[in-house]
Amino acid sequence: MTPPLPGIFAALAPILNSYGYLAVGGLLFLEDFGVPAPGEAILIAAAVYAGAGQLHIALVVLIGLLAAVLGDNVGFAIGHFGGRALVLRFGRYVLLTQDRLAKAEGFFTRHGGKVVTIARFIEGLRQANGIIAGLTGMRWRRFLAFNVLGAAIWVGLWSTVGYLAGNHFEAIYNTAQRYELYLLAALAIVALTLIAGHLLRHRRNTEPDD
Repeated sequence: MTPPLPGIFAALAPILNSYGYLAVGGLLFLEDFGVPAPGEAILIAAAVYAGAGQLHIALVVLIGLLAAVLGDNVGFAIGHFGGRALVLRFGRYVLLTQDRLAKAEGFFTRHGGKVVTIARFIEGLRQANGIIAGLTGMRWRRFLAFNVLGAAIWVGLWSTVGYLAGNHFEAIYNTAQRYELYLLAALAIVALTLIAGHLLRHRRNTEPDD
């Protein structure tokens, strides 16, 4: 029996029912080179289906991983060969403005390859990850290594969450929605604590010795 999908996931149920693995691969591939598509949501929904016995989890993970890596590599090629002018010309259609692009480029330049790995978990950066890496002149082999690592962690995490939820996904989702504000507040406190610690360490390191 097909498990019920709540909230934003419900809109993906007809697509997943009709196209199965093709929907997972297609939407993930499109999302990962900048096209606004619910790639992350379709991955989670497919994993929920797998947990309920409707799809095979190994195929969901494999297709998700391949689509994520290939999509980012298309983005890398766009940034590398198309250059800044091309990205800015078409970037407005996916909300990639000049100001946002400049900030993202600075972030990439400061933090290097590790950004490619963690960008998977940041909305906005996930979609523009490959494009910006190509624009900043990152070597393709280096990008590929960090990209595969990030994709493996990201796909593995959300596939596991969805698979373990299975038929209980709707109840888990509703509970998470109920306590969403508390969760966001806790995350904000953690983030502020980390920032304060970083600023204190920076201040100590820059203070002149007596």
